[in-house]
Amino acid sequence: MIIDVKVPMLSESVSEGTLLEWKKKVGEAVARDEILIDIETDKVVLEVPSPQAGVLVEIVAQDGETVVADQVLARIDTAATVAAEAPAAAPAEAAPAAVPAAAQNNAAMPAAAKLAAETGVDVNVLQGSGRDGRVLKEDVQNAAAKPAAAVAPAVALPAGARPEERVPMSRLRARVAERLLASQQENAILTTFNEVNMKPIMDLRAKYKEKFEKEHGVKLGFMSFFVKAAVAALKKYPVVNASVDGKDIVYHGYFDIGIAIGSPRGLVVPILRDADQMSIADIEQAIVDYAKKPKTAKSLSKT
Repeated sequence: MIIDVKVPMLSESVSEGTLLEWKKKVGEAVARDEILIDIETDKVVLEVPSPQAGVLVEIVAQDGETVVADQVLARIDTAATVAAEAPAAAPAEAAPAAVPAAAQNNAAMPAAAKLAAETGVDVNVLQGSGRDGRVLKEDVQNAAAKPAAAVAPAVALPAGARPEERVPMSRLRARVAERLLASQQENAILTTFNEVNMKPIMDLRAKYKEKFEKEHGVKLGFMSFFVKAAVAALKKYPVVNASVDGKDIVYHGYFDIGIAIGSPRGLVVPILRDADQMSIADIEQAIVDYAKKPKTAKSLSKT
């Protein structure tokens, strides 16, 4: 008997979802309740199990398609179970020889395993972002791109280069970004404060501030230390050094820090371009220079 595999009922506020990737191919045997495909909605990733044991005879909706509740995704022949079990054993033995070791992680999606084999990424050490920790194609793309982003600026890129990496957002991540932005614009913002022991910095400043001013012609303040601390944090957690542009997440391979400065025009926030390349003296001098500018509002950088 031929039965349909349909999109399960979605939550009340969700009207559609996107198919991620089929875990079975036409002609392959499936067990009852075996996960056939995942559907990503604006809120969650849903698993679509097989309603009966049998053979997958037709895939109606392809990877990446947008689907709605109760839509037919595939068809299963429940009478072909026995016939499908015998040929299924042959490819099972050949698979380890044809698939690289990196793709043998059962927690990795097929597309993720394939991409891992092509890029040399070990999926066994990745923390999957999919349901139940499954490694998705996006996880492999991010892992493959991070080493390149770290090495390229030091080896291949010219001085002053500002590399960026664009990663398309998944449907779920795009909706989360949309909701968070709306929340920030429409709701009251709560600010939290954390205490930091500034005594080592205060002692260092007190010890060297006179010598610093004589040598560089500018006073040693606290803002330069804050800028350097921010740069260090971004280097340690590069995923934070990112922005959303349309449907992409843009990871920045450079470090621009905005600082609040009182000027004749009022409180302004200029940007220190490539702050990681600036010394403490460069930062302090840039702050002083900007505070003296009465009309212009240009970004500051190392000269």
